[in-house]
Amino acid sequence: MTESEILALLADTETDRVERKESYNGDVPERIRQAICAYANDYPDYRLPGVIILGQRDRDFSFSGLVVDEQLLSKLGQIPNDTKIVPRPSIIVSRHVIDGNQIAVIVVEPSSSPPVRYDGRTWIRTGPTRAIATYEQEQRLSERRRHNALPFDAQPLPFVPVSELDAEYFRSTYLPGAVASEVIAANHRDLGEQMIGLRLRDPSGAPTALGVLLLGIDSTRWIAGAYVQFLRLDGVEFTSPIVDQKEVTGRIVETIRRTEEILENHIRVPTRFVDVKLEERTPDYPIAALRQLFRNAIMHRAYDGTNAPIRIHWFTDRIEIQNPGGPFGRVTRENFGKGVTDYRNPNLAAALRDLNFVQRFGQGLHVAETELVKNGNPPLEWELDTNTTLVRVRRRT
Repeated sequence: MTESEILALLADTETDRVERKESYNGDVPERIRQAICAYANDYPDYRLPGVIILGQRDRDFSFSGLVVDEQLLSKLGQIPNDTKIVPRPSIIVSRHVIDGNQIAVIVVEPSSSPPVRYDGRTWIRTGPTRAIATYEQEQRLSERRRHNALPFDAQPLPFVPVSELDAEYFRSTYLPGAVASEVIAANHRDLGEQMIGLRLRDPSGAPTALGVLLLGIDSTRWIAGAYVQFLRLDGVEFTSPIVDQKEVTGRIVETIRRTEEILENHIRVPTRFVDVKLEERTPDYPIAALRQLFRNAIMHRAYDGTNAPIRIHWFTDRIEIQNPGGPFGRVTRENFGKGVTDYRNPNLAAALRDLNFVQRFGQGLHVAETELVKNGNPPLEWELDTNTTLVRVRRRT
């Protein structure tokens, strides 16, 4: 957004595409998140960005004297990573000086896959009012997905029967984590409508790829590569003798839990004596790092155009986790692992957040690297090409 466009918005008293906040104190951080959600949903279908201005008063449009420093800009820029707004919105944060007055500007792009929820609630903007969407309004947002270019995880799979989706699992396990309880109680929707609202079924009623991955009774029948292949070898080469091998299939939540149990069971915790009386017990690999790397592979892998699984190869000197799909979107070989994030499967990422498998978007590699350092392992390694991502963890010596 140009300086002249911002100046025009600062002076405009009529537009409903602008919210003004004079500070970032009190409940303002919460209200900004609600506003980001509302602008991402673009309920009026303007197909234009919404703008939030910090440092200008709403009552008379005067400047408040806000100091816009790097710390504030960093806080604003990290809002999409706090996992409460799903799917992850696209925002740009910038600092501007107008007649000597500092302001921060947040530009929110309309989402291609609404509805977007903040803390389990769908916020929208109609005129000057921001509110939680009604059932009918959410339906309108869901219907709009038909006309947008959808990522694979939101695409309908009309050849999959609805009976493939486990309704009881959805009711008892997934739904309570994805939507606030009062919203469920207020809307009185049937399960089919609830699945549509959560992108598990298309507005036409067909299961989506996300629905099959999360609720599918036999997900690999429809998405062939949606499983994990684990292989432990007694040596450092692929030709070394096999110690253990497993294929883990099922709904993604079950796949994650069972695979992580396998990883934990294979970790060794040798005892070393620092002196005669003091012993030190440190694992050869930190399970917290392996969890982060494996969940990253589940979340970022390519599920379409391939029958390949996620492969975990455990050698005597290292572990390699390989998934189909190279760097995606804004992520490149050059900036991989440097805090730049993008999502091949944004709806799956949102679902894993709802189910508490992701605490903060964009932090998986950083957490893994931190855990490796704490445990005394060598630095994380990776190899990337167009079709594959491989991360390598070296054993603690």
